Amino acid sequence: MAHVHSRQQEVSKKDPLDESAAKPAGLFSSQKHRNKLSITLLLTATVFIAEVVGAILTQSLALFVDAGHMLTDISVLTASTVTAILMQRKPTSRRTWGWARLEVLTAAGGAVVLLIVGVYALIEAVIRIAGPGGTEVHDPSLLLFFGLLGLVANLLSLLTLHGQHNDNMNMKAAFLEVLNDAMGSVAVVISAVVMLCTGWGAFDAIAGGLIALLMIPRAISLLVSSVKVLLEEVPSGLDLQQVRRHLQEVPGVEEVHDLHATTVATGLPELSAHVRVRGGTTMEQAEEILHLMQVCLREHFPVTVEHTTFQIETQNYGKTSQEHLEM
Repeated sequence: MAHVHSRQQEVSKKDPLDESAAKPAGLFSSQKHRNKLSITLLLTATVFIAEVVGAILTQSLALFVDAGHMLTDISVLTASTVTAILMQRKPTSRRTWGWARLEVLTAAGGAVVLLIVGVYALIEAVIRIAGPGGTEVHDPSLLLFFGLLGLVANLLSLLTLHGQHNDNMNMKAAFLEVLNDAMGSVAVVISAVVMLCTGWGAFDAIAGGLIALLMIPRAISLLVSSVKVLLEEVPSGLDLQQVRRHLQEVPGVEEVHDLHATTVATGLPELSAHVRVRGGTTMEQAEEILHLMQVCLREHFPVTVEHTTFQIETQNYGKTSQEHLEM
């Protein structure tokens, strides 16, 4: 069903060039993001030190692995915090998008680290389950204490990040790190309880393997999302064929070609196109066409595209070269 494009139906709408309307929600991390990440980093670093001490005292492999996972968390959370700080910086003549895309790189790096840790933990679990004997835990009750300490800290971190963990990829990567670490703490607690009740030390390896199986799909999902942005794929939910049809329905537009769309960062899709208008189009009419196309992209699709670049062409433009990058 075609949409009607006219200036009259947009009288009550905001001008697309209005700064408050055009400012994308996901371009810069807020001060709140930085504060939440800093609190989470402090909690994680504190528990990491406690778990290292606990692993030495109990000789627990599960606690050693969880402490290693927390060290990974500290690295990713540090990168996420630095990213949140840098993303607050305004664009410059050299970095016209500021540091917006740094969140994607951080998310991709965190996903790779999570994937490596998950695969390693899964392989190690299989080796320990299949291998003879296991590491003897000196004091399962002490292991339970450190496991509960880690779990409480991780739950506090999750509560700190919850509510804004879907704001951008950087926050999502940090949230997934803490969530995976919380599952590791649960594994430590369960292992300690099982050893206290049954003396079955091999349960550590089984719990670790289950946690790895939960960790790997999350890491792959985050990595795929990051790679899609880095490869400049069309934003999810935006059909360029429909976009082309809608734009060509704007009065005065003859053809739309060289149509491209990508995502710079979370909440910041961009679109560019060459627009051929009918002959004799005046400057005022061209401005009207631009306005209607911008309104169309803001309101007719699941993905709101605020940043657009249109090249207006007449019918005689480009006759010497018919090469267009069609989809």
